Amino acid sequence: MLEITILAVALSMDAFAVSLTMGISNPKKIQKLAILAGLYFGLFQGLMPLFGYLGGIALFGWLGGFAHWIAFILLVIIGLKMIHEAVTAQPDRSATSKIYSHYSLLLLAIATSIDALAAGFSLTLMSINGIYACIVIAIITFLFSYIGVLMGRSSSAWLGNKAEIVGGLVLIFLGIKILIV
Repeated sequence: MLEITILAVALSMDAFAVSLTMGISNPKKIQKLAILAGLYFGLFQGLMPLFGYLGGIALFGWLGGFAHWIAFILLVIIGLKMIHEAVTAQPDRSATSKIYSHYSLLLLAIATSIDALAAGFSLTLMSINGIYACIVIAIITFLFSYIGVLMGRSSSAWLGNKAEIVGGLVLIFLGIKILIV
């Protein structure tokens, strides 16, 4: 359960960072936006690792002894990508009056959950129930996204980049753990 929770928190950091920005840029109808962000991000962060998990099961027999290395490489690449994006992100100066439509929320949810697809492959190596893990990931991402929008309303944008850096580091450490164990 601890590994699932750690993975869920790490994967939800992208959605949390985007949710913070959404809260900063849209102070009106904040409750509705927080619920919608939680639903969109939670659903996609839960579905994408499920697809990766199911694909990982199919590929696991074929890849055999290389699976641990593949999971390690994927998690490290995802983690480094998250850290790089957080460090090199430029503030959006036009964010003061954004309105988020269902279409834009859908695109943001897909974009922030692509890394969860790759991370889902590693679930096949953790000897856990992948379906259960995906449900936990969806719930935790919902909570982080919901809270992120509300926090964004009352905080500055500096927290978003730091959250993404922590998420990237956690994914790298999970990859190292899979390789070692």
